[in-house]
Amino acid sequence: MSEISLLLKAYYEALYERMEAQKEILAAKIDEFLTEEIEKRGFMGFNEEKYKAYRDACLAFIDERIEAYNPIGIQYIYDRSSAREVIELELQLNWYDSRNEFQSLVETARSKAVEDLTEEQLRPVVAEIIAEAGVFPDKSIISAYEEKPGLNKLPDYIVARTLEEVIV
Repeated sequence: MSEISLLLKAYYEALYERMEAQKEILAAKIDEFLTEEIEKRGFMGFNEEKYKAYRDACLAFIDERIEAYNPIGIQYIYDRSSAREVIELELQLNWYDSRNEFQSLVETARSKAVEDLTEEQLRPVVAEIIAEAGVFPDKSIISAYEEKPGLNKLPDYIVARTLEEVIV
């Protein structure tokens, strides 16, 4: 396994650990950001039931991200022979384009990669990658939403903002 692949796997594992450890904080931030964004954009018709539905969607997206970054699950992204096709299909299905952000993440990992990283060296390097690159694909989600906000994009946007504030 290359040093870059090792760093990317460790990056996702660190995100998984941080998210698992901070689920309660993430939920509280979702409430804060969701309320703020609904008021800021003037989204109409948000009664308690609709607000709860959007909040529940955000919480489900957090769980989905945690599962995606799960070390057991992430191996399927990197270890499958069709990984490129899977990643490309996912990029095409999303309402945001994260290809440049992913390339930037890889470049950040490449700039930090050294041969024979020990376990002791790995965690601090991964922390640097998270600090520099953020939580993939949040930057893409945030910029696409801010360019053209919409209710259909709101849960992804709230989760992205929350992860960038709490996890990074």
